Amino acid sequence: MGQVEATTERIVQGRAEDVFDALADYSGTRAKVLSEHFSEYEVREGGDGEGTLVHWKLQATSKRVRDCLLEVTEPTDGQLVEKDRNSSMVTTWTVTPAGEGASRVVVTSTWTGAGGIGGFFERTFAPKGLARIYDAVLANLAAELEK
Repeated sequence: MGQVEATTERIVQGRAEDVFDALADYSGTRAKVLSEHFSEYEVREGGDGEGTLVHWKLQATSKRVRDCLLEVTEPTDGQLVEKDRNSSMVTTWTVTPAGEGASRVVVTSTWTGAGGIGGFFERTFAPKGLARIYDAVLANLAAELEK
């Protein structure tokens, strides 16, 4: 078993503070920008950044659905960390300025992968699939912020 990591990033229009606030708004903006891979979205506690507890199902492939219950923390300025209570998955969103009126958003998910041949396929294909899912979320975020 080894650590598996998936990362994607995008430049979006908007000040870093505004982009971060939109990502941290689990009661509003976040639900709007999720892709079709997410279902059963529900804020169970909080709703704005640190202290939020949010649930969703993530359909990574046609056969693989992950039931996620995420605790949200803000360890540093511009960073949201979502730790899944149901697995080893941790997703970190980092927002930094990227020039005049723009921000860089980097999303990194890590988890402990399976062993054996299944683990080989997971390490080979899962990062690309998850990066595609989060790229769609970032595209939706960019479109939402440009409204």
